[in-house]
Amino acid sequence: MERKLRQVDNEVAEILDRELQRQQQSLVMIPSENYASRAVMAATGSIMTNKYAEGYPHARYYHGCEFVDQVEELAIARAKQLFGVEHANVQPVSGTQANMAVYYGLLQHGDTVLAMALDQGGHLSHGNRANFSGRYYHFVPYGVDRETEQIDYDQVEALARAHQPKIVLAGASAYPRTLDFPRLRQIADAVGAHLMVDMAHIAGLIAAGVHPSPVPYADIITSTTHKTLRGPRGAFILCRQELAKTIDKAVFPGVQAGPLMHVIAAKAVMFKEAMAPEFIAYQRQVIANARVLAEGLTGRGFRLVSGGTDNHLMLVDVRGQGLTGRTAADLLREANIITNFNTIPFDTQPPTHGSGIRPGSPAVTTRGMKETEMARIAHWMADVLLSPQDNALRMNVRGEVQTLCDRFPIYDYMTREGEYV
Repeated sequence: MERKLRQVDNEVAEILDRELQRQQQSLVMIPSENYASRAVMAATGSIMTNKYAEGYPHARYYHGCEFVDQVEELAIARAKQLFGVEHANVQPVSGTQANMAVYYGLLQHGDTVLAMALDQGGHLSHGNRANFSGRYYHFVPYGVDRETEQIDYDQVEALARAHQPKIVLAGASAYPRTLDFPRLRQIADAVGAHLMVDMAHIAGLIAAGVHPSPVPYADIITSTTHKTLRGPRGAFILCRQELAKTIDKAVFPGVQAGPLMHVIAAKAVMFKEAMAPEFIAYQRQVIANARVLAEGLTGRGFRLVSGGTDNHLMLVDVRGQGLTGRTAADLLREANIITNFNTIPFDTQPPTHGSGIRPGSPAVTTRGMKETEMARIAHWMADVLLSPQDNALRMNVRGEVQTLCDRFPIYDYMTREGEYV
C-alpha cells in the first residue's frame, strides 16, 4: 500500500537525508533537543495519523475511535503511574498550548499570574508581552538575586503578597538550579493562589528521581514531551482530581479541537520507555555529563551563571571573552557544535544577541557519551571561543567532532534507501 518517500517526492527525501547527516555529524548541545527512539518515531508516523478523534475516550464526536481510545487511555494511565498523579491530559500539542489551556481554565481575562521573567530564565509563554500570555493576562515577573543568580524566594513571596496572583507559576527554560517546590507551595498558600509548575525542561529528570518532584506540592503541572523525556514533539498536563474537569474542558473544546492521535500513541511509548531502569541510568548520566561540561568550561576561564548547574543545562557568560551569545553560537556552529545563544540575568544585550550560550547534555548523553567525551567537548568549545579569529582551529575541531560523532551514531543506521527519520 505504501510507496517509498523517495519514489513519491525525491526533493523532500533528499532534504530529510541531509538532516539525518547533519544530526549525525553534529554535537547537539541544545538542552531542549533530544533523539526520540525508533519506537517513538514509528508510532509518530503510524496509521493513527489518519484518524480524527475530537473529544475524549468514549466521548468522541466521530465513530471509529475504539482503538484510538485504547491508546489514549494507555498514555493517560502510564503518565499517571510515571509521575504519581491523580489526573493526566495527554492531548496538548505543545508546551505553550498546555500552558494556554491552564490559563484558559483557571483565569479570567486580565487576572494576575506571578512567573519568572523571560530575561531571568523564564519562558515566552510565562507572560512575555510578545506572547498571548502577556497580552491577555497580567503577569508579574520575578527573577534571580543579582549576587547569587538564583531565584530570590523572598522576592517571590513579597511580590505575591503585593499583587495577590491567581496563579504562582514555577518553571523555566534557562535556569540551571534545583527548584524549591515546598517554598513555592508556601508562597502560593499564603495568598490563596494555585501553584502551577511548568516542568518541560526537567520532566525526564523528575520522572527518574534525579530532581525533586513538584507532584506533592503543585496543583497543576505542564510539560513538553520532547526534551529530557525523549518523546515526540508534544505536551501533557497533570493535575489534582478536583481540577480534572476544568482542565479537560479547557483543552477541549477550550483551546484545541481534534487531537493528534499518532502523537498520543508515541507519548504512550515514551511513558513506557521512561519507566525502564535504563531511563533512570540515562538521567543520572545527563546530570553527571552536565557537571563535567560545566567544570571543563569553568576551568578554561568561562563564567557560569549561578556558578554551575544542578540539572541538564548551564548558562555560559561569554562577555569575558569579548563575544555576544549570538557570535559565540555562530563560531561553535562552524565547528559542528550546535548550541543556542541566550540572554543572561540582567543582560544589557537584546534577546536577538544575548550575552550567553545555553549548552546542555541530554542529546549527547542519548548517543552514549559520558564524562570523558564531555571533558573533550568542553575543551573544544573553549578552544573555539577563546580564538574567534582562528578559522583553521575551528576546521580542525570540526574534524575531531565528526570523528567523535562517528563513534556514537544517533541510531543504528546512517541512511538506507527509503528509510528516513
